[in-house]
Amino acid sequence: MNLVVSHWSANAAVLAVCLAVVVVHLAGLLGLRADARRGGAALPGGLAREAIAFYSGLLLAALALLSPLGYWSGRFIWIRVLQDIVLGVYAPPLIVLGAPWLVLWRGLGRTARPRPTAAVRVPPRLRTWPVAVTALFIVVWCGWYIPALYDAGVHHPVVLAAQAVTTMGAGVLLWLQMIGSRPFSPQFGPLYRVMLLAAIVLCGTILGMVLSFGASVIYPTYRGVGSHHLLSVVFDQQAGGSELWVLVLVPYMIAGIALLIRWLNDEESEALAHGLDRILRPSKSTWPTRTGWR
Repeated sequence: MNLVVSHWSANAAVLAVCLAVVVVHLAGLLGLRADARRGGAALPGGLAREAIAFYSGLLLAALALLSPLGYWSGRFIWIRVLQDIVLGVYAPPLIVLGAPWLVLWRGLGRTARPRPTAAVRVPPRLRTWPVAVTALFIVVWCGWYIPALYDAGVHHPVVLAAQAVTTMGAGVLLWLQMIGSRPFSPQFGPLYRVMLLAAIVLCGTILGMVLSFGASVIYPTYRGVGSHHLLSVVFDQQAGGSELWVLVLVPYMIAGIALLIRWLNDEESEALAHGLDRILRPSKSTWPTRTGWR
């Protein structure tokens, strides 16, 4: 129980960012409600559900940094891997499902509908080129597990903060292309997005296998920290690899199955539409149009 109730962090930067985002989002919700009352229109459908998803993702990210998970991540590899998974794989899809962009824009006092570049503030090429976004996520996700960078995060909080920010940012950009988020729509069809998810899963599996089956210490800095008299650094490293191998599959599989179902429904609808067109379209007669002897 002491591991759960102790070592909570009061990181001022994380608390300030989370509080600022929540305040702006709440102000945006109130602003949209006031706009709807003045215009006599209804609020956008699903706004409450989106707000719950957004706050859940934000809460997950805050817990990954402020809870004992953040403290023990500097002492055990498997806990740090778990923190990375929360920040890069679980929190971003919830934030994207929450579609907070228009609400945040309204919370900043803007009433006009923002352009996508103003709302997300990412380069247009990364928004309209899903392959590049997928490659960016893979590079960020796997790049931070290079031993020199990973070990530097143990003793340098700036490096650890950079890892958290870039991992979560790349995750949000990725899920914007995978599932969309009002007012943004994915650029690729469902089947192509499934292929991109498969590429991410493949790279994550390879990374997990490298750590899981490695017989030598890849991150030597962890020898001098933590309580590795309970488990060896190699076993700690292998446990982290198993997490990278298994835990990341859950959201990707859910998204992949949903995209495949949507693709099959689209194919069925298209086939049905073609079938109806053939029935309703008058077919050409095989008989001659003019009377008389043939």
